[in-house]
Amino acid sequence: MTTVTRALAVPSASAHFEPVTIERRALRDHDIRIDIAYAGICHSDIHQVREEWGPAVFPMVPGHEIAGVVSEVGSAVTRHKVGDRVGVGCMVDSCGQCEQCLAGHENFCQVKTVWTYNDTYPDGEITQGGYSQQIVVAEDFAVKIPDSMELDVAAPLLCAGVTVYNPLKRWGAGPGKKVAVVGMGGLGHMAVKIAAAMGSEVTVLSQTTSKEADGRAFGAVDYRATADGSVYSELRGTFDLVINTVSADVPLDRFLRMLRPFGAVVNVGLPTNPQQVRIGSLTSGDKVLTGSNIGGIPITQEMLDFCGEHGIAATVETISADEVDKAYDRVVNSDVRYRFVIDVSTIPAT
Repeated sequence: MTTVTRALAVPSASAHFEPVTIERRALRDHDIRIDIAYAGICHSDIHQVREEWGPAVFPMVPGHEIAGVVSEVGSAVTRHKVGDRVGVGCMVDSCGQCEQCLAGHENFCQVKTVWTYNDTYPDGEITQGGYSQQIVVAEDFAVKIPDSMELDVAAPLLCAGVTVYNPLKRWGAGPGKKVAVVGMGGLGHMAVKIAAAMGSEVTVLSQTTSKEADGRAFGAVDYRATADGSVYSELRGTFDLVINTVSADVPLDRFLRMLRPFGAVVNVGLPTNPQQVRIGSLTSGDKVLTGSNIGGIPITQEMLDFCGEHGIAATVETISADEVDKAYDRVVNSDVRYRFVIDVSTIPAT
């Protein structure tokens, strides 16, 4: 039978969050029910809630950085058991049979990736996310959180962590490699920690040096302010990999010139405006300009295991349910170090 749980929802794009009750579906054979402990606030939540990426489905319960404990399992579940500490990220279903799904790239399902909120299952069920006290998902879309990691600091890894781990691994971050991280917000601070743990020499490129002490504590060996335009010429030909985590307009040609031959600039932020680049910036040195979009379930689990082994977690500010509207404004103003996490036990009854 279906269950009712407390949640935080926005009734429309212009509205504030309000406590509501929502229904979660009855467990299917391969489903698990998760008692959510914490939900991270991702900037993409704000884009969706405010319809900055197009029309949305309201009322909406956002949240795709979910950490909690399994409280019930379906009759055919084999991957998880009651009491397991698990996380749910940006997606909750896919076809499971196409070339991309079979390769572990469920985020690129050729039939349909079902996103954790503001989406619908093939049967028409509307997805509602992690700003709630329970969620029901197919067992294959929950990943195990290492016992060494607290749930509050694990939650942001389900999006921010895999978003940067995936391109760092794909483009060869590691010993002997120099990696620049552009921006040190929710994504950037995780990129610094993970790249350093992989053995890379990490430099942070940020507008100012206001977060330099944190950056160096997270593992960076250098920290440069891009407001001083001379940094681009000083660091020309320096890096094997540049991970751009910001969603603002950025000087891509300048970042490409900072690469060594055969290097790559990888964009994980999503600027609103079209970006321009000179083709000569690519051909001069056989350089690559590319993007990366989260990651599938296998690499998400790999990322969590890596972070557990290396003592890496998000740096968070835990908030209560009544602080979410204010937190959204602070995220937009880059006023958070470095990820907000909602304690969903504070969602009041309606």
